[in-house]
Amino acid sequence: MAEAPLVLQPATWTGAPPLFTVQAVRDARPGQPAVATLLPATAGANTQPVGLQGGTEAALRQFVARSLPRPAGRYAVTVRVLECRVQETPAANQQAAGQVTVRLAFDWRNAEGETLTLTEYRGGARYRRPLSSRAVVEPTLRQTLLGGFTYFNQWLAQALPRDARLATAVQPTFRYETRQSEPDTLFYDPARPLAWSDFTGSPRPEGRYAAAVFPGFAYQGRPRVVNGVVELEIRLRIYVVRSSSWVAEGQRTAYNLNHEQRHFDIVRLVAERFRRKATPDRLTVRDYQSILGWQYLDSFREMNHLQDQYDQETQGGTNAAAQERWNQHLDAELRAYGVRK
Repeated sequence: MAEAPLVLQPATWTGAPPLFTVQAVRDARPGQPAVATLLPATAGANTQPVGLQGGTEAALRQFVARSLPRPAGRYAVTVRVLECRVQETPAANQQAAGQVTVRLAFDWRNAEGETLTLTEYRGGARYRRPLSSRAVVEPTLRQTLLGGFTYFNQWLAQALPRDARLATAVQPTFRYETRQSEPDTLFYDPARPLAWSDFTGSPRPEGRYAAAVFPGFAYQGRPRVVNGVVELEIRLRIYVVRSSSWVAEGQRTAYNLNHEQRHFDIVRLVAERFRRKATPDRLTVRDYQSILGWQYLDSFREMNHLQDQYDQETQGGTNAAAQERWNQHLDAELRAYGVRK
């Protein structure tokens, strides 16, 4: 006579409110055998396979639905049952010694559609029972299963502040480096324009330029995960190297200094445009670093193009009318970005 199936009852949740909801349960056990092999009431008889009433997946889905409190948490996970086994062996005094083993994997599909295994739970319990009564079997299995979901909730609470895999969005913030902390490097500061004292390089006797400055920009991203959001602080460094900047003898005029300042302004303008490309809707949790890298390379090419265009149209600053047009254009754009008043 076949043994009656185990009827898995709901458990009482006593932990913190769940941060997750279970959207699916998958029986991933090889071969999907019966959950239990139990000794019958007859002494000396062999163990018999005993399943969960309704099947493993259906029974566990019902267990989850009736055991986890509402409302549901923000992370919808799929639970893969890797092992769920109750194994009995004969013990003294017509008793059965039972071993419960449960292994669960918790999978989550992130915003980019990638399925991640967040963690696994391995739990177990032992019991003894008289052969005449199976009363202890189901409660032991039930509590072991509940321990898996309690463990996952605790894991999630600890991982949420620091595990980048759990992030659902990227929130960038920007900060410009303005501290003049390096003797040979001048960082862009609207309150501190270029001065001829910043041009410490040796003059170039050849060529048609009265002076030269070579500005550039770089960025550094500092991510940290806070409550499921990647808070990305991006530090922008817009700079000129003093020892690479030079002015020819007799060319230290306000007009020439303004022309060089505008080269510096062009870099700030490009950096502002770069900043506005790096928005939360363009940065994905999975690829924000590579997206930023491509945007930076695109902005770097734009910077070089604008620098060449500026020098060609102003003829290195010798075309006063073109220079004035660029002065007005750059001032207007920098005002629009809040850099100039």
